[in-house]
Amino acid sequence: MLNILITGANGFIGRNLTKVLNEHHHLNVVGLSRQMKDGYIQSPNLTQRADWGECLQSVDVVIHLAGLAHVTAQATKSLERFRSVNTEGTLNFANQCVKAGVRRFISLSSIGVNGVESSVPFKFDDDVNPTEPYAISKYESEISLKDLAIKTKMEVVIIRPPLVYGHDAPGNFGKLLNLVAKNIPLPLGAIHNKRSLVGVDNLADLILTCIDHPRAANQTFLVSDDYDVSTSQLLKRMVVESGHKSRLLPIPVSLLESIASVFGKKTIINRICHDLQVDISHTKSLLSWKPPVSFDEGIRRCFKG
Repeated sequence: MLNILITGANGFIGRNLTKVLNEHHHLNVVGLSRQMKDGYIQSPNLTQRADWGECLQSVDVVIHLAGLAHVTAQATKSLERFRSVNTEGTLNFANQCVKAGVRRFISLSSIGVNGVESSVPFKFDDDVNPTEPYAISKYESEISLKDLAIKTKMEVVIIRPPLVYGHDAPGNFGKLLNLVAKNIPLPLGAIHNKRSLVGVDNLADLILTCIDHPRAANQTFLVSDDYDVSTSQLLKRMVVESGHKSRLLPIPVSLLESIASVFGKKTIINRICHDLQVDISHTKSLLSWKPPVSFDEGIRRCFKG
């Protein structure tokens, strides 16, 4: 039996992943969370000085989901703040994993390491272009972890997902779920871009595969549903599954961008309107893996409660 430790187990991805892993009887799963809740062990804060010793006893594989990602508008978003948690805090944790004899360290990174938009689909071995503080901190974490894998016996697996969606998703997808549920008209009916997404169940399945797959060691994987959609197509599918009628207004993208610039929301509208595709052929071929849940079924699950 493999002993699995999940950091950030009470987060959106962590909750869904824990449910999937608990279905496999050859895995003994322990979840860490900063909040004291039933079924979780309290986690240290992800800092340079945190002591993880008690958490790491007899652990074979660590799945590292914890980190600083979604912050409020009032909170500082400085690169130093992201680095202190996602880079330096993670490296401290990983070094203690080495000392404790952890065999494999699976780290959830971000497609933002590749960039915020793509003219052609991103590949796992493309030159990186992280431009936002969060993505820069995750890339620097990747560098540190890969260096640790070279110097020690601990194997490292990096996974870079695009937007992760699901029933209780936070962030931008959660906001879309709320808007669709309210059935208000949305001015997003003329966005004909291409974006890769990944359902949380598909992401969990890939992480499960990487726990003990021999060819996953010291690799970087991109992941998606392997089915790209426009923002308009995504919203139409969401509206159908919500049981409402489509109320998407075909406002030209150029007008949306102009309005967004006036209100200082250009970054948000760029995420909605521009292309961001990933090529997961390396992931599929190396691991003999494919997403088990279709895009349509993934969106359907968002509304099943």
